[in-house]
Amino acid sequence: MKRRHFLTGLSALGMAALGSRAAMAAPSGTRLIVADQNEFLRQLLEASGERKSLDVALELPNFAGGPAIFEAIRAGALDVAYVGDTPPIQARAAGVKLPIIATFTRELSQYRLVQRAGAGVEKLSDLRGKRLSYVEGSGRQVFLIDALKRGGLTLADVQLVNLRVADLNDALRAKAVDVAVLLEPHVTRLAKQIGATTVPDPEERKLLPSTSYLYARPEVLADAQKSQAIAAFIAAFVRAGTWSNAHEEEWGRFYFTQFQRIDAAGTAAILAGQSPLKFQTAAEAIPHHQKLIDILYEAKAVPQRFDAAGSFVSTYDKLIVANR
Repeated sequence: MKRRHFLTGLSALGMAALGSRAAMAAPSGTRLIVADQNEFLRQLLEASGERKSLDVALELPNFAGGPAIFEAIRAGALDVAYVGDTPPIQARAAGVKLPIIATFTRELSQYRLVQRAGAGVEKLSDLRGKRLSYVEGSGRQVFLIDALKRGGLTLADVQLVNLRVADLNDALRAKAVDVAVLLEPHVTRLAKQIGATTVPDPEERKLLPSTSYLYARPEVLADAQKSQAIAAFIAAFVRAGTWSNAHEEEWGRFYFTQFQRIDAAGTAAILAGQSPLKFQTAAEAIPHHQKLIDILYEAKAVPQRFDAAGSFVSTYDKLIVANR
């Protein structure tokens, strides 16, 4: 079955599963396994109180990066996954059908280009010849490619050091790389520990906005009970994200100060550099996703260019709109 036809059929299946049962909750205790990263989903649902609204047996195993999640979901160990920009594209390029069911983004990227002390990177063009962390299949991949492009460089102009997400901090500490693509709270933590700094080029803040996705196994979407459980989870997650936008300081204390052990000044700095969460329908998300695909294709990081629309299903769009 061709990929586009497969996803179209899958969307119809999902809509059928939700359609006549729109007002019904999933059977109490339906098990749903959702991959988390940095315990973001778990903490957000707890802080907002939305975890209590879920009458499903929600499991949120924590992972370090998209590649590890991809292996777990391909093995059938996960139902849904929270991932960054690149993993859905890499999965599709590998011929694995993992439809995107929800999209959330921020106007400013959460990724930062962080350099070790003494690396001497003042502007993006200074990345030439530097040793850069490269996590293929992670959202960090397309962010780095965009940074190089804005600096007039390509992947061939730098020394790529292939790493796992879990190894990025240690690589900077050991000076095994000059620059790494990091998320908070690691940016703030390494600034205090080893004097690491973000690249000061104003263009660094104009790089690709942080877009994350929830993608799911097709078999799960075709299961009526699981589909209802996913609907309940997405609704709770969107409400929780909306709550975090309206209660930024409370969310910051809960997640960064209390859970991540960042001091109050560090938490304030993180929040000051962070833009609100925005939840998108498939139609709203497709143009940016196409841009990501094109960037990766031009950099020869994926073997073919494909239509972004074929990666999405609109099954939960009305639910997202109703709760955002």
